[in-house]
Amino acid sequence: MTELGLDDTVGILRQPGVRARHSSSGLGWERLYLSAQVEQPYRAAFDPAPTHVLILHLSGPVTVRRGQGGDRRSRTIPAGGLFLQPAGRRLAVELRGRLDTIHAYLTDDALREANGGRPVELTEELGASDPLAEQLMLALEGTLRSWEPSARTYIDQLTGMLAAQLVRRHGVGATTPPPVRSGLSDRQLAAVRELMEQRLAEPLPIADLAASAALSSSQFTRGFRASTGQSPHQFLLRLRLDAACRLLRTGSTPIAEVAAACGFSHQEHLTRVMRARLGTTPAALRRSG
Repeated sequence: MTELGLDDTVGILRQPGVRARHSSSGLGWERLYLSAQVEQPYRAAFDPAPTHVLILHLSGPVTVRRGQGGDRRSRTIPAGGLFLQPAGRRLAVELRGRLDTIHAYLTDDALREANGGRPVELTEELGASDPLAEQLMLALEGTLRSWEPSARTYIDQLTGMLAAQLVRRHGVGATTPPPVRSGLSDRQLAAVRELMEQRLAEPLPIADLAASAALSSSQFTRGFRASTGQSPHQFLLRLRLDAACRLLRTGSTPIAEVAAACGFSHQEHLTRVMRARLGTTPAALRRSG
C-alpha cells in the first residue's frame, strides 16, 4: 500500500489561498492523509476523490455552501463543525470567510475494515456536530504536530477509531460489525509480543502486529485491549521503556544510543517518557544502578 499524499486531495489543498501549517506528507501513512492549514475564501468544483474527506472547523462561524443548482445548501458553521464528503462524488463548494481547518483523507479500505469488511456509504455532512470525531481529529493533529516515528502504532490506532466512528455515526444503513471473541489466545499474544521485541527500534504499524495474530487491524486492536487492558501503543511503549531501563542499569552505552536502540526518536524523547512514567531521568537511573 502506498502513502497517501497531497495528490489524493484532488486539488482541495492546492487552492491559492491555502496556507499549510503541517501535514503527514513523507511519513508513510497509508490509510490517512492529515493536514492542518488556514484557508482563504474561494469557490471551486472538484473531481471525485478516491478518499473520504473529513474537515474539522477550528475557527468560525463561517458560511459554507455546497452543491450546485437546486441541490445547493448553505450553512453558517461554528468552530467544531464537521464537513464530510464521501469518496467518489463530485464536490462543488464555496467558502465565504477565512477558516482554520484540519483535513483528514481516509481510504475506503479503512472504513470497510471498521465495518467488518462490508462496503460503507457515508452521508454528506455540512456543519455536523460529532464530539468524538472532533476529539480524534484533534488527537491526530496533536500527534502530527509533535511527530515522533515511534508514534506510528498510535496513529494507526487513532485512524481505526476515526474510521469506526464515521461508519457508526455517519454511515447510510451501516450495520454493526460482528462481535469478536473476547481477547487474543496465548499463542497470538506471544506472537505479537515477539514481533514487538524483534522490532523494538522501528516504527511498527498496527497492520503488522495484526498480521502476526492473523487478524484484521480492528479485530486485533479490540482483542489486544481485552487481553492486556492496554492499547498496542501503550504496551509497546512499556516494552521500549523496560528495555531502555535494563540497558541503562547494566551497561555504559551512551544514552542517545540506548534511546535509538529501544525505539525512541532521540534522547529527549526517552527522557520525557521516563520522567512522565517513572518520575526519573535516564542519567539519574544510570547513576542509581
